[in-house]
Amino acid sequence: MPVRKNILITGASSGLGEGMARIFAAKGRNLALCARRMDRLEALKAELEEKHPDIRVLIKPLDVADYDQVFAVFDAFRTELGSIDRVLVNAGMGKGQPIGTGYFYANRQTAEVNFVAALAQMEAAMEIFRAQNEGHLVVISSMSAMRGMKRNLTTYAATKAGIAMLAEGLQMELANTPIKVTTLFPGFIRSEINEKLKNTPFIVDTETGCKELVKNIEKEVMHAAVPAWPWRPMGFAMRNFPLKIVDKLMG
Repeated sequence: MPVRKNILITGASSGLGEGMARIFAAKGRNLALCARRMDRLEALKAELEEKHPDIRVLIKPLDVADYDQVFAVFDAFRTELGSIDRVLVNAGMGKGQPIGTGYFYANRQTAEVNFVAALAQMEAAMEIFRAQNEGHLVVISSMSAMRGMKRNLTTYAATKAGIAMLAEGLQMELANTPIKVTTLFPGFIRSEINEKLKNTPFIVDTETGCKELVKNIEKEVMHAAVPAWPWRPMGFAMRNFPLKIVDKLMG
């Protein structure tokens, strides 16, 4: 399995993206980090370069909903580093409201950022990988993608299911090639996207969750529930049990 030296992470200014960047930096990888909040990226860059002076950390502002900018930023990172070996499609949002309650704008924004913008990131990454005939695409989905979810999670879950299907289609297309695709389904991992949620079952802290994510990324698995316990068996239950039971399982 090749060492993926140059790693691009979107949504790297906080949460899972920031946490995974720290772990990859400790492994000696060069990082191409992008997000909307440059002040946060600059602070992270300074921290990582001080702790790990042998790596390169590049940062650029990116609003993934600006689709042209996605392609421009990815290409600029490739030019500066010489290659991009792994891309983590991580940027997203948790905003959403029950359908039909007057908040179409919020659900549309969630759909555009979590699905259309993710598609743009996947397109930009795959253009680079096809040209290189090498690379590793990592798509961060969610355990909510296993089944339709209610209320504020309805649109969010649908977008996460959508990007998982995009990744699965690529896995089918790229089987037995040097381009690998991984889909990760995080359960409840504490981050800014869910910091206001109370009484969340099975939640783990950001560091623990990111270590599990990186472990699966480094193995280049096709797909994984993270953390495996309890989310692997929970995923089976969510996919196969009646909706009433799934509703109780998810609180």
